Amino acid sequence: MTDDDSIDWIARAGTRAKGKRPAYFEDPATDRTLSILMAVAGEVSVLKERLDTVERLLDAKGTISRADIQGYIPDKDAAYERGLATKEYVARIMRGVQQDMEAMQAIERPVEEISVDLRDN
Repeated sequence: MTDDDSIDWIARAGTRAKGKRPAYFEDPATDRTLSILMAVAGEVSVLKERLDTVERLLDAKGTISRADIQGYIPDKDAAYERGLATKEYVARIMRGVQQDMEAMQAIERPVEEISVDLRDN
């Protein structure tokens, strides 16, 4: 029995966070969809790291056990590569949001300037 065996993960997943849920969009369904998507993205990220562990152990040993996987600690280079891969993964997922934020921050010409251009042209 491990330390994790004493935790009821299903019950923990159903607990509510303290405070009000942040709202990013006008439609609450869009916020819920984003929340679900980010949770799935987090799970995929964990799976990618676990697969990386399996691949590295197989390269090093040719055969592995669950204990090998659970006990694996990446060296400095592997940790750096994983960090970089995670950043790239998150950037790909968030690309659309990032582009929208950049578009909102784009400098718009003042209405007065546009009005002058329309009048004079």
